[in-house]
Amino acid sequence: MTTFYTVLSWLLVLGYWLLIAGVTLRVLMIRRSVPSAMAWLLVIYILPLVGIVAYLLFGELHLGKRRAERAKEMWPSTATWLGELKNCQSIFATHISPVSEPLFQLCAHRHGVPAVRGNHLQLLTTSESTIKSLIHDIELAEHSIEMVFYIWQSGGQVDNVAEALMAAARRGVHCRVMLDSAGSMHFFRTPYPELMKSAGIELVEALKVNVLRVFLRRMDLRQHRKIAIIDNNIAYTGSMNMVDPRFFKQGAGVGQWIDLMARIQGPAATMLGLIYACDWEIETGKRQLPQAPDTSMLPFEEEDGHTVQVIASGPGFPEEMIHQALLTAVYSARKRLIMTTPYLVPSDDLLHAICTAAQRGVDVNIIVPKKNDSLMVGWASRSFFSELLEAGVKIHQFGGGLLHTKSVLVDDQLSLVGTVNLDIRSLWLNFEVTVTVDDRTFAEDLACVQEDYIARSTRLNPEEWATRPMWNRIIERLFYFFSPLL
Repeated sequence: MTTFYTVLSWLLVLGYWLLIAGVTLRVLMIRRSVPSAMAWLLVIYILPLVGIVAYLLFGELHLGKRRAERAKEMWPSTATWLGELKNCQSIFATHISPVSEPLFQLCAHRHGVPAVRGNHLQLLTTSESTIKSLIHDIELAEHSIEMVFYIWQSGGQVDNVAEALMAAARRGVHCRVMLDSAGSMHFFRTPYPELMKSAGIELVEALKVNVLRVFLRRMDLRQHRKIAIIDNNIAYTGSMNMVDPRFFKQGAGVGQWIDLMARIQGPAATMLGLIYACDWEIETGKRQLPQAPDTSMLPFEEEDGHTVQVIASGPGFPEEMIHQALLTAVYSARKRLIMTTPYLVPSDDLLHAICTAAQRGVDVNIIVPKKNDSLMVGWASRSFFSELLEAGVKIHQFGGGLLHTKSVLVDDQLSLVGTVNLDIRSLWLNFEVTVTVDDRTFAEDLACVQEDYIARSTRLNPEEWATRPMWNRIIERLFYFFSPLL
């Protein structure tokens, strides 16, 4: 009997170490950054079994077999649609500013379509103005309304959007809504999903969280886009979830969320519609590509005005597209660079690019919230402050609520507005979207918004930061270690 238990224990030990060796080999074989690989290896070796399970759950980008097949199957028809779109020569920009040219060339080569002109853009700086404008456009919709949001939370002004959407569906407008399963978990427990479906709205719960399938698809892969498209001609995108900030996460102690949305009218709305069509097909298997934009009427006729390129990322889309776009934008800066983000956990390459910009004389400003709703991300962000400050980057801590705006302004000419946080999840994991705008007037509007944020912020003093307590530094370094996994 003793011999049996001895052999069994040795077999268990051998099996465990074979499992460790197998997972280690898998970590090393998959192409990833060295810090990320080292972080995972340390987690696996320091936390027996728990580290292995964590890696199997969150270590690799599993879209799931069915969705992966759909993503692969949709590209031939998408490529054909883009090829036909190129016949509409009047919508494509013929002049790009020098500061925007590298980024727009990257997007044109990787996405397969050049930037489009003839758009009219408007920045919406409050949830109230965004919802009011959106409801107005919904009420005027004639053919279709398409929406995708990470979070939809009932209450306050959001219920007015739901009512307007249901009224549109009842009068014959084709309405489709796609909401992330985890982000909109509370919404799916309210009466509204059934009410919407009864009104004729196609409602889809994207990337359902299913405990039984945790090892078949990465459960923390999220649909993080925020897009609304009306009649294939008007679109909204930016950082705002479909929530009323007066009622959203009031117990978190960070104040109301501050967001920025762009209302777009013109061919760029059709490009956002194509992204929506791809997401819809990946999730449902149903193909419904948008119609080509109406080139007979462009909202903004000036040749150089409101030139837009739409960037999409996530499984099924060009790899590292958002990361490459941000790097290109930062390296294009010659005079001024302003970035706003709620979560600052950049990759080594992006951190190096930002610091290099400051060191070559660019006026670099980063605006982050003073209080963050994520404890881990808050501490991890602080671990990057020293290196940024030493390079000459100005860090502003916004005190008027949780600054949720994601924006980049380069040399008062090139603007990026969208859903992308400066963290690993947004750069390499989630479904994200960003609109890049080559237009000085739009850039001036964005600069006014960012300068208002700075006026409501406290600039971090490098000397004071250098004297922070030792226990702060220890916690920062601890969470810095986990930054590749956040």
